[in-house]
Amino acid sequence: MGLLIVPSIAPIVELQQVSIRFGRAQALDNVDFRLFPGEVHALIGENGAGKSTLIKALTGVTPIDDGRILLDGHPVSFSGVADAQSAGISTVFQEINLLPNLSVAENVMLGREPRRRFGGIDWRAMRARTVELLELMRLDIDPSSPLADHSTAVQQLIAITRAVSVKTRVLILDEPTSSLDNDEVTELFRVIQLLKADGVAIVFISHFLDQVYEISDRLTVLREGRLVGEYLPNELLRIDLVQKMIGKDLDALDDIRQRIEASGPGDALDDELPLLAAIGLGRDGAIEPFDLRVYEGEIIGIAGLLGSGRTELARLLTGVDRADTGSITVEGRSRRLPSPRAALRRRIAYASENRRTEGIIGDLSVRDNLALALQASLGWFRPMSRRHKDELAASYIQSMDIRPNDPGALMKNLSGGNQQKVLLARWLAIAPRLLVLDEPTRGIDIGAKADIQKLVTDLAENGLSVVFISAELEEVLRISHRVTVLRDHRMIADLPNHDLTVAALLAAIADGPDEGDPGGSGGSTTIESGDNA
Repeated sequence: MGLLIVPSIAPIVELQQVSIRFGRAQALDNVDFRLFPGEVHALIGENGAGKSTLIKALTGVTPIDDGRILLDGHPVSFSGVADAQSAGISTVFQEINLLPNLSVAENVMLGREPRRRFGGIDWRAMRARTVELLELMRLDIDPSSPLADHSTAVQQLIAITRAVSVKTRVLILDEPTSSLDNDEVTELFRVIQLLKADGVAIVFISHFLDQVYEISDRLTVLREGRLVGEYLPNELLRIDLVQKMIGKDLDALDDIRQRIEASGPGDALDDELPLLAAIGLGRDGAIEPFDLRVYEGEIIGIAGLLGSGRTELARLLTGVDRADTGSITVEGRSRRLPSPRAALRRRIAYASENRRTEGIIGDLSVRDNLALALQASLGWFRPMSRRHKDELAASYIQSMDIRPNDPGALMKNLSGGNQQKVLLARWLAIAPRLLVLDEPTRGIDIGAKADIQKLVTDLAENGLSVVFISAELEEVLRISHRVTVLRDHRMIADLPNHDLTVAALLAAIADGPDEGDPGGSGGSTTIESGDNA
């Protein structure tokens, strides 16, 4: 299917038969895309489908090889982001590109500060202009306050305010809700509706299909750099949308759950020696003391709301942060883990949720990114040969279906899902015993998500232990043998994942232990799954 028949209104922006190649890789292949005034148009596709490349072409970051881009019906060729912005096209990315050490007003007006007669910044005029812009967005924010004092959600809205401050006609929102809770998403959608009513055309990129259907007027689906079709949300079932995105059905996700139910270390674990045991482990201001035992071949899911202490738990288990209380044993022997290097010596690896800032090195190749952990374990005075790196990369590129299958490709040019696969391969290369994964599927599509979940299941079946952190409760339930629940920086429940439901898990997160239960001081409460939870 191609493009829908749309009423006789002219598009603001149109891509016609656009193709882009990166070396041998075809990133976009004769893609059409149209954006009309006052609409929210969702751009959908799995990682590697071409969404980011399309946006880069539209904003002048990446030149096109074939086809053309029209603005108000006239061919254009932007030389860069600033050129596109001057034409009214702005982008707000998933990783907020603002300066937290500056004030709200300084961020909103950065590069466009009003000047006094002799060249100095007119601070009063800058604050007044920022107030005007915030009021247009119906945001009650002090323009003089430091940006760092505000939540991620507010910073996202400030980034949008900055984007629309230059008379934006096209606003591109790239995964704007990935770090927001439900109330914050509602506030963001309120602002989107205001902009839409003012005639702004909005490109909305998200992997949250519920949000796509709630906010979008039209959908364009890409797969493997090609246009699948343009659809109206009320005429396309969600299951059909997913199948168009990934080109296959969802049996893979059902298979993961069936394999989890049939595998794992079992229930009779009390007499077995855990691979890792954290006893009374805690850190002041981060997470209260908790007990956690991880057995060989077990996947433990960590569930809780944003700010519940999930990442703090992961950082203590892997030596990123030092504990103030408690101890860790590995195979029954007491071990100090004062640093990630010490944890790696015990073959405990941590994949951070912040893959862009704490994971990938964008200007290095896939080959070099993948080899980093193994090289560190060997020591920098024993450099790996190019041949060794190539063999390592080729092995993981094939086994994990990393795209493009070019070990020399720059990491920054890979999609989010493929970047995540490279990071997993980096840690697998050192043959860990325990892998702590913090939001490994956040911001990636359902196809790549299924690939990573299947990989984690395969690893567990081969004896690897996994601590799996995710904000998506369905994902936690699908992939875990056991679920540990956190709330307010405290471990409150340890749930066997037998017929455990999302409702039961939500009840555990919301209710927690009885008030008389001292569950946070070195222990946790076990709640039966099912209707009694």
